[in-house]
Amino acid sequence: MTYSIYHFFADLCRKRERFLSEEKLDSFPFDIQMLSCVNKGIFPDLAVKLNPDNSRYEGGELIELKDSKAGYSVASFNSTIPTGEKDIKKLIAGKTSKIRTQMEKAGDDILSLPIRQVFYLIRGRKQHNVKVCLSHGKFFETIPVSNLISLSFSQAIKERLNELGESLSVEMKEKLLELFNKQETFSKVRNVDNASVKLRFRIMTETETRANILDPVQYPRILENTLNFAVPCHSNAEHNQQYDKMRIAFEELGCLDILSHIDVFNLQHHYNGNFLIFQIAL
Repeated sequence: MTYSIYHFFADLCRKRERFLSEEKLDSFPFDIQMLSCVNKGIFPDLAVKLNPDNSRYEGGELIELKDSKAGYSVASFNSTIPTGEKDIKKLIAGKTSKIRTQMEKAGDDILSLPIRQVFYLIRGRKQHNVKVCLSHGKFFETIPVSNLISLSFSQAIKERLNELGESLSVEMKEKLLELFNKQETFSKVRNVDNASVKLRFRIMTETETRANILDPVQYPRILENTLNFAVPCHSNAEHNQQYDKMRIAFEELGCLDILSHIDVFNLQHHYNGNFLIFQIAL
């Protein structure tokens, strides 16, 4: 069997009515056969198995679940800043890595695909209406994470210095930004002599309004009671390639008839170019 994010989406389409009734997104009946790991409370929530000998589908995509009951908002990204891809080595580090253990048990040669594509399965609910999007992480990562962290830190420094009526030289500012541009700098637990508690700073990320794919004002073509797939697409060639991958995935799962009910169109991101959308009614 072939595994990929396209096959994962095709399977979601077959079961799409369940998005209306499942109270919790992690209770959705995902096809476990497609997945190399399933987790709660750690990133990723799901991971697709690898296809080592398949030239069309690499597989191995990482999926984070984001469920919101508070209207069409995207649930906060706690501790893990959203990105379009991740280095798998950082996720399986440590002798007791639960993720590594699960992936190895599933038969994955984990390091054969070191950089993994990241997707977010997002559900928003407003009264009796639902919007669901399986979106590539590039919808939320519009500048590099290191720049996001360092520039945010720069704002904090500037605000504090303004309060004190002081300023930093350009050279000193650049050194500070270089020091504070990695999430690991903040996420480590700090031990202080004679302190009875340990301190760990935690980064929480919230979606800016113009990057909220569920927002009906910002992205009116993402309709209520629909399931959507969103992937970056910057040329006709990419459009055709993405459509072919989706068509073949549906065909391989024996549900090509569903594809005729899917609307395919381009969506202009406010910060990050065009995305190709596959949309089907729930």
